[in-house]
Amino acid sequence: MSHKIVFLDRETLDANVRKPNFPHEYTEHAQTAPDQIVERLKGATICITNKVPLREATLKQLPDLKLIAVAATGTDVIDKAYTSGNGIVVSNIRNYAFNTLPEHVFALLFALRRNLVNYYNSVRQGRWGEANQFCYFDYPIYDIAGSTLGIIGYGALGKEIEKRATALGMKVLINDVADVPNKVDVATVLREADVVTLNLPLTPETKNMIGAKELASMKKSACIINTARGGIVDEAALADALRKGIIGGAGFDVLTVEPPKNGNILLDPTIPNLIITPHVAWASKEAMQVLADQLVDNIDAFVAGSPRNLVTA
Repeated sequence: MSHKIVFLDRETLDANVRKPNFPHEYTEHAQTAPDQIVERLKGATICITNKVPLREATLKQLPDLKLIAVAATGTDVIDKAYTSGNGIVVSNIRNYAFNTLPEHVFALLFALRRNLVNYYNSVRQGRWGEANQFCYFDYPIYDIAGSTLGIIGYGALGKEIEKRATALGMKVLINDVADVPNKVDVATVLREADVVTLNLPLTPETKNMIGAKELASMKKSACIINTARGGIVDEAALADALRKGIIGGAGFDVLTVEPPKNGNILLDPTIPNLIITPHVAWASKEAMQVLADQLVDNIDAFVAGSPRNLVTA
């Protein structure tokens, strides 16, 4: 059997994608709009998607589809209830961002705790030249060593973040849906941590799990970092908390709608102590190549009759 493979959003992966080890026809599109999905996947047996959504109304029109190979870890773009009930296999990428995402978390952590962005901007605006002394202390600076990092979501990435935090002399508090050693509840993490990092999927249970009440329970100097999914934190509540000085800062690599074509409340440049990056925590050159290699490994395994990295819910 010759498979027809269609990659819907090749532009999202800056890496070499090798050819699968079986007879196939391969087509790739830089990007795909919602109204182009069905036409492009007609006759396809294997679909590769990163962020192009595949919902029930679309999948019903694709009777030949056998495998959706997601070029990412998160699978919230897939209607898994439909795929599970209709014989469509879904695979995803795992444990590829073990360096890049934790490093991005700590880049944000250092920038926030040491107020690097505020000092950088103030120097560019001439503040240093106006100072009476050799330096100035317009923005508070806090040590990383001896501070407390709260990790909400203790999967593979949470564990890698913990390793780096320990090496830096931080105390670590852990919360996860699973029972793990030394687990504490979310309320304790928020109350005691100097920095909270979110590393968990977006689900109905985690949507807006951090709202105004939760932010108000944090230390006034604390920062929150989200490199997981937009929507885990109530964005309006976060903007309000930063403006009112309820928390010290935030670093987000994700928003509820990406790209934010119609804007987003967190993109207001007047919000203080907020760093936004465009969903690139995963995207080191090394990590993207690991992802691309694993993506094809998943496809090869499926065709060989030994599917791997299966997603059912």
